[in-house]
Amino acid sequence: MTRFAELIEGYRRFRNGGWQEQRDRWEQLAEGQSPKVMVIACSDSRSEPSQIFDTNPGEIFVVRNVGALVPPFETNPGRHGVSAALEFAVQFLRVEEIVVMGHGMCGGCHAALHRTMEGAEPGRGGFIAHWIEMLDDASAEIRARYPDYDNREAGRAMELAAVGVSLANLRTFPCIQEKEKRGSLKLRGAFFAINEGLLYVMDETTGDFAPA
Repeated sequence: MTRFAELIEGYRRFRNGGWQEQRDRWEQLAEGQSPKVMVIACSDSRSEPSQIFDTNPGEIFVVRNVGALVPPFETNPGRHGVSAALEFAVQFLRVEEIVVMGHGMCGGCHAALHRTMEGAEPGRGGFIAHWIEMLDDASAEIRARYPDYDNREAGRAMELAAVGVSLANLRTFPCIQEKEKRGSLKLRGAFFAINEGLLYVMDETTGDFAPA
């Protein structure tokens, strides 16, 4: 059986189980969506927001990419996928909270810390290298703090720092600045430790992470 065939088998279980059990919910969602929370998470297959938060369909608006990163507000030409999703969630869906959720053993953060993609050509790591350049300053700080940075302590520090970078970049968007100032939008940082199965939440005042 191919991998896709296994997915189809999963779809059949969903069709005969979850879809039937929540049929009224799906009929409501056919009319539109109104999630109150946006989650920005990593594309990593081990960090699935809907599973971690045990949400129902339509409850969270999710954007996933390498490292759960948010680029700063820019108006230059380009394909601004994350910015477009943010604009849609904030201005049209009017979400009330945005959660940036990093995770343990993140490959993007590891590459940023160890500079493993540096100098790579597009298609051979270059796209990743350009994307994680957003973490250059943070990774330099972690390397300075941990001279022997090839360990989990430094890796965890890098992963937590990446959440802070994305939160800071979110606050460069005028629409987010305005709504956060008015109190109609709240930004939150979180971190899922894969090996522990624990979600850590960032304290807004100190920047420290503690188990939820």
